[in-house]
Amino acid sequence: MRLWLGITWIYGGWNKATDAGFLNAASPHYIGAQLNGYLATSPISFILRKMIEHATQIGWMVMLGEFAIGFAVILGISLELAALAGFGMSVVLWLSATWSVKPYFLGSDTVYAVMWLALFFGVRSSYRGGRAASIIPNLKDRREVIRLGGVAVAAIAASLAGNKFRSKSPTPEAGAAVATLAELPIGGTKTFQAADGTAAVVFRTAAGVFAYSRVCTHQGCIVNYDATNHVLACPCHGAQFDPTKDGAVVAGPAPTPLAKIKVAIKGDKVVQI
Repeated sequence: MRLWLGITWIYGGWNKATDAGFLNAASPHYIGAQLNGYLATSPISFILRKMIEHATQIGWMVMLGEFAIGFAVILGISLELAALAGFGMSVVLWLSATWSVKPYFLGSDTVYAVMWLALFFGVRSSYRGGRAASIIPNLKDRREVIRLGGVAVAAIAASLAGNKFRSKSPTPEAGAAVATLAELPIGGTKTFQAADGTAAVVFRTAAGVFAYSRVCTHQGCIVNYDATNHVLACPCHGAQFDPTKDGAVVAGPAPTPLAKIKVAIKGDKVVQI
């Protein structure tokens, strides 16, 4: 079980380290965009909103944490602490990423949480005679400090090494189709990735089509279209933009309107121009 959990967590870190979009705010794969997508269903959305404000830092913490937990578990360094950290990460992922998966057993995060707990209690029960050692590492022990330092260095090195193997996210060129008219009926909206990699949204009305960047002009969070109130709303600090008024700010702290993106109807498609 240690081997399986360790390899899985290292793979999780490597998957993020080699994903060109994970730490790129312009990418639809950006950690901030992922957190933003969980807000509608997660029971801890109030925590996720705070995390979105520091999404890039959170992304680094998650990636380094996965590497560190994986290496520590495989090497048997601070095993109980690593198991508890893995349990905590699995619970957070369950309450955010896989909370809406129904039935629950189709989501893997609950299973991993149970596995991490089993590993923790298995290690605790392995102590024979005498009191179990403290979960907190002994930072007065030079060898323990060196071992922990080695795990930290390995996690950082693996994260940086992933950059060498990072996949390049394909970016649409100007003139590329954003949507078909069948996908975007009159009154409809669709999110897409602009030619410069920016997360964007297109609207179609009886008068034609228009599009905006989804990057909030306050602190760069990704806005979503609120169909009930007919505004583009930022989940971080409450900024709201009116898509029918050139993306103008109608509420919140944003200083300027959303950036416009030029689109047009050509044949049966909507394209960026």
